[in-house]
Amino acid sequence: MSTTLLVVDDDDEIRELLCDYLSDAGYTVLAAADGDGMRQQLAASKVDLVVLDLMLPGEDGLSLCRQLQAMPGLAVIMLSAKGSTLDRIIGLEVGADDYLAKPFEPRELIARIKAVLRRPQRLEGAEEAPASDAEHFAGFSLDHVKRLLTRPDGATLTLPRSDHRVLRELLEANNRVVSRDQLTRRAFGRDHHPDDRSVDMCISRLRQQLRHAPAGDIQILTIRNEGYLLSVAEAQAGN
Repeated sequence: MSTTLLVVDDDDEIRELLCDYLSDAGYTVLAAADGDGMRQQLAASKVDLVVLDLMLPGEDGLSLCRQLQAMPGLAVIMLSAKGSTLDRIIGLEVGADDYLAKPFEPRELIARIKAVLRRPQRLEGAEEAPASDAEHFAGFSLDHVKRLLTRPDGATLTLPRSDHRVLRELLEANNRVVSRDQLTRRAFGRDHHPDDRSVDMCISRLRQQLRHAPAGDIQILTIRNEGYLLSVAEAQAGN
């Protein structure tokens, strides 16, 4: 079955070049110049991955990426002329599966696309709804289908894909340490590098949500030189 990509970029020349290159690589490629065009293409066709430019007229790429989080299984690679670490982190924070700074080698984009598309296939079996769609721990409920985290106070939050994958991996570890390497591969489909803070940002956001549990019931511990451990109070672990 052919993989369908959607290129969203307001620069006509860049958009056409990307579409031609990706088509030559064997993908079915759709194109849009802005958010309205993107939504029209998504409504008309089943898309596997969106190559999304950050700087767009009207709604920018960050806003559009947030909207795409409501579409399960749709991957996003963000492109931007802004290549700073902060811009990359912001892109990943809003749910992009990967981030590529312009200018880039087209072959690198192909490699990133392949890596991101392999990840959902690898995770598909693990992320299918279990006997119960929701997992309960320390007063929280996590719906793995919708990526919906319900806090003990009843407030709800749709987790970015990367945060959901990190939290699920920590829960499955069952009170064991999970290395940054494993979390990076699980959440982002790539190897961890010493200057890569993507997983650390996921952990930081998850800690902000888990602090709503009663004191001591659950916490993510940093284990020096090893990784992270999700500690759930014994009385709550079986909930």
